[in-house]
Amino acid sequence: MSQKEFFSAFLKQSKNVGAVAPSSKFLVKKMVDPIDFTNVKCIVEFGPGTGTITHELLNRMPPDSLLLAFEINKEFCEKLKGIKDSRLRIISDTAENIENYLPENKIQKVDYIVSSLPFAMIPNGIVRNILKISLKVLSPAGAFIQYQYSLNSYRRLKNTFKNVDLNFTPMNIPPAFIFTCTN
Repeated sequence: MSQKEFFSAFLKQSKNVGAVAPSSKFLVKKMVDPIDFTNVKCIVEFGPGTGTITHELLNRMPPDSLLLAFEINKEFCEKLKGIKDSRLRIISDTAENIENYLPENKIQKVDYIVSSLPFAMIPNGIVRNILKISLKVLSPAGAFIQYQYSLNSYRRLKNTFKNVDLNFTPMNIPPAFIFTCTN
């Protein structure tokens, strides 16, 4: 999907698309660098969009691991289906329903959650549920990695996770804050 098509999807479906352009390679790097891929069994991605971060996760993941990608935008789901990798499961459902998909994929706990969800555009109650459920399904050594275009989510993340490390990349449209959350 071209940048023009991505922007068009944003204009048509701004409730489901939180970015005006795909993530830059600089943002992608900062999102995946905190992940120790050595013993990863399952990574969950919330809001993969057109798959920019998805591709990098798959490039680094071990052959016996699994990536569950939750995307509610039908157009983006179709684009993601073009990624031919047996480790990828595209789930056309909200992140709130993650627990419904773990047993069928024989997953008890998730190693990492990588999220591109536009929290500023999602009702507070839903964001609270997503964070609460994410904490519940994460392994004790896992991390929730989220990017946002402002610091508005910092307190919300800090209220859920014991540790929230903050990073920043100006090399993205728009510039982005990266939160790595652990317990």
